Amino acid sequence: MADKKIAPITGQWPEHFRSGFTSFVGRPNAGKSTLTNALVGQKIAITSAKPQTTRHTIRGIVHREDAQLVLVDTPGLHRPRTLLGQRLNDLVAETLSEVDAIGFCIPANEKIGPGDRFIASQLAQLQRKPIIALVTKADLVDREALAAQLIAVSELGIESFGSEGFVAIVPVSAVKDFQVEQVANVLAENMPKGPPLYPDGELTDEPESVMVAELVREAALEGVRDELPHSLAVVVEEMIPREGRSEDNPLIDIHVSLYVERPSQKAIVIGKGGSRLREVGTNARSGIEKLLGTKVFLDLHVKVAKDWQRDPKQLGRLGF
Repeated sequence: MADKKIAPITGQWPEHFRSGFTSFVGRPNAGKSTLTNALVGQKIAITSAKPQTTRHTIRGIVHREDAQLVLVDTPGLHRPRTLLGQRLNDLVAETLSEVDAIGFCIPANEKIGPGDRFIASQLAQLQRKPIIALVTKADLVDREALAAQLIAVSELGIESFGSEGFVAIVPVSAVKDFQVEQVANVLAENMPKGPPLYPDGELTDEPESVMVAELVREAALEGVRDELPHSLAVVVEEMIPREGRSEDNPLIDIHVSLYVERPSQKAIVIGKGGSRLREVGTNARSGIEKLLGTKVFLDLHVKVAKDWQRDPKQLGRLGF
C-alpha cells in the first residue's frame, strides 16, 4: 500500500463521484477473499476452506457509475506464532493505516469469540476510520440465527467503538449473491469524493506472476492435511512465450516451484506416483489459462526449504 497515492485518471467526472481504498479484515477464513471476488465480478483473490490462505495484499477494482472502489485483500489477523505470522500481521496493520474505510468480516455461522474481539481492539486504535461490519456467510444460517448474530455484532461495535458503534452492519452472502450490491453501496458512501484512480475495465494491479502463483497455491491446498497451508509457498520462476508458435496459437511456458518445510510434506503434495501433483497442475492450469487468455504449459517442482516460516533469509527469498 506504499503506492496508495496514485495519480487520478484525468477527464470529466460527476461532482458526486467517489473513489478510494477499502480493506476487509477478519479472522482467517471469514470470507474476505470470496467477498472481494464477488464484488469485482472475477476471481482475483484465492479462496480456500483452510485458514490463512491469503498471503499477499490483492487489489480488486470495482467500477460503478458513481464510484470506484479499490479493494485491498489482506491476510487474516491472528495472534502470530511464527515470524511469517508476525510479518502477515504487520502487512495488515500497514494496509489498514492507509485505506479510507474498513469492512470487518464476521461469519454469521460462528459465535463472536476472542479472535473477533482482538481484531476489534486493533481497529479501535485507528482514529476516525469508518468501520463497516459485514456479517458474511449469511446463507449458512436461518433468519432467527442471523438476527441474533446481527444483535451480537451491534453489541461488539458499541463495546469496541463507543455509543456510535459500527458505521453500518450489513449481512451478506458472496456465494449466493445476497446483498453484495448493498455492501458496495455502503463502501462507496464512505469513500472520499474524487475521480477514478484506475482506468475503466482494469480489475487488479497485481502482477500476473503473483496471481499465477496464488492460483497454483490454491490448487495445491485442496484436500490436503491441515498443517500444510502454513508450510506451502509458491514462486513463479519463469513465464516466457514458447518460441516458434504462431500469433493465433500462442503458448506460455510457466515454471513454478512449490516450497514446503519437510520431506513428509513434499510427499503429500506430490502424491503416490506423482498423482497429486498432476491433479494440482491440471486444476491450476485451467484458472491460469482463463487469467492469461491463452494456453499454457505448466511445469511444477516441489522443493524442501526447512523451517522457512521461521527463517528471515528464506522468508525474504520467498517474497515475504
